[in-house]
Amino acid sequence: MDFKKECENYSMNTYARLPVAFVEGAGMRLWDSEGFEYLDFLAGIATANLGHAHPAVAEAVCDQAWTLVHTSNLYHIKPQIELAGRLCGMSFADKAFFCNSGAEANEGALKLARRWGHENKNGASEIIAMEGSFHGRTLFTLSATGQAKFHKGFEPLVPGVHIVPYNDLKAVEEKINEQTAAVIVEPLQGEGGVIVPAEEYLSGLREICDKNNVLLIFDEVQTGMGRTGEMFAYQREGVPPDVMTLAKALGNGFPIGAVMAKDEVACAFTPGTHAATFGGNFLACRAANAVLDQFEKLNIVENVKKNGEYFKGRLEETAKERRIVNEVRGKGLLLGMELSVSGKPVVDYCMKEGMIINCTADKVLRFAPPLIVTKEDIDTLVPILDNALRELE
Repeated sequence: MDFKKECENYSMNTYARLPVAFVEGAGMRLWDSEGFEYLDFLAGIATANLGHAHPAVAEAVCDQAWTLVHTSNLYHIKPQIELAGRLCGMSFADKAFFCNSGAEANEGALKLARRWGHENKNGASEIIAMEGSFHGRTLFTLSATGQAKFHKGFEPLVPGVHIVPYNDLKAVEEKINEQTAAVIVEPLQGEGGVIVPAEEYLSGLREICDKNNVLLIFDEVQTGMGRTGEMFAYQREGVPPDVMTLAKALGNGFPIGAVMAKDEVACAFTPGTHAATFGGNFLACRAANAVLDQFEKLNIVENVKKNGEYFKGRLEETAKERRIVNEVRGKGLLLGMELSVSGKPVVDYCMKEGMIINCTADKVLRFAPPLIVTKEDIDTLVPILDNALRELE
């Protein structure tokens, strides 16, 4: 089959796809339709945190598919109840709502904030979001995404959303008012270029929100599930939000998202106010429970701390030798290498050599491998990356 031609014939042209079709995966490795092998340092955009085709997740999904797939949320779903309890037990949250994606999770969080504002703050409905952010493709999450290129052609956006500079507490203080229901922020911006805020930023936002009776929402769709070296990125700073969103790695690639909230906020959602037909279904929750089992069994977070530091160190060593590298930054296994030129040629070179990386914000090479990555894997990538940078110079 000519995958490229068939895709162009029948799929809407919404993706600038690379000329490869993967057909099999295992752990850190992927194989394409031609049988070529790759080491994956993107993990489906920080999603396959346990690696591809993890046997425990596959077994859980297969077993559940043979048992019961869907009944809807008109009835109790045992795996969903178990998952909610586990996620609340390992986080600040008291309640969970399940959906199917990161965009749905953020949409739900923003709707929850508005509902809370209507009931607890004289109808407050405005949202403060950050420049460089990315929260999803629904109209509300798109409106809260602080990158104008995503807005083009979809105006008018949802009113009442104000975008301020990231990592700027003064800008938040100046914009906040009696109509502000929530501030939404990524603890570390992924799509915006792997931007790490100052140490006092998250705690400063917490103080501002507390002072003004405003909800603090952390979008942990990309940073959650161990990616930064703690189960959730907010735990690195010891700054709990009022609401947190999860998706991506929660199901290790199986579609599931979650809105996590404190009791006093979650109670704003009552029967009929929000829903998702497939949200928290048997398959998705069995997959997510299997993921949590493996996190405990394999001590995944410790591997992130150890190999995240090693990876960052190797990238920094490479950066010293290449004049087109401006900076290496990130936390855990969400790392970025900012170039002074477009990074696409580096991505293309690495792919030809069997290494999958990504470029975001045009000039930032993003590295988000499965959290099972080893030092040997990293040592395989780095020389190839160095060659790509040398050739680009």
